[in-house]
Amino acid sequence: MRYLLFILIVATLANTNSSCKSAAPKAFCDTACIKDTIKLAANHPLKPYFYVTANNCKADSFVWSYNGMGANRKMGITDLLGTAVNINKDFLTVFIKDTSYSWVIFNDCATGRGYQIKLPFNKAAKIERKSSGINRFDPKFSVAENLVVNSDKGNVFVQDMATGKKATVTFGKALDIDWDAVHQVIDSVNITDSRVWIKVKIDNEWREIDKKIELK
Repeated sequence: MRYLLFILIVATLANTNSSCKSAAPKAFCDTACIKDTIKLAANHPLKPYFYVTANNCKADSFVWSYNGMGANRKMGITDLLGTAVNINKDFLTVFIKDTSYSWVIFNDCATGRGYQIKLPFNKAAKIERKSSGINRFDPKFSVAENLVVNSDKGNVFVQDMATGKKATVTFGKALDIDWDAVHQVIDSVNITDSRVWIKVKIDNEWREIDKKIELK
């Protein structure tokens, strides 16, 4: 009887472990089918705009231009980022700076990783891309709407999208941050033009960094 009971307990534990291993991680946001082009435009005489085109229910390409530019600029999202992403229009925002550039900010719905891309209208200018974005779409990240915030694992960089003015706050050392599981190291933030507050794990201890900043 005891032997039979032991076998039942072992079988139950094995099934439990198997269920845990096969459980899929919760998605950051809904990866619903995108059927229509996402269109965003700025209030400017030359009407600069930014589009996200769709193919097979997924975001496929970025397109940006303005009246008089002569042609659209277009890049495949996978080519641009080096990886496939799942975009939901409710977790994407675009800041268009007249006919100079656009900042595209979004989180991948599958992983939650934050992306930030600066797309210049001038083909001679360099495209900037960040896959370590600290974006306000994350419910634990409070970031002022005019700011783009990212990190190189040792520092947090704050930039005003309209002016380009910047500030930096350091962690004091390089941290082992997996941007697909960012909350293992960066729990939460509250970032404005004048203050950076971060709850971060340093040397296996949760600490709070609270710094006044000046964008320059």
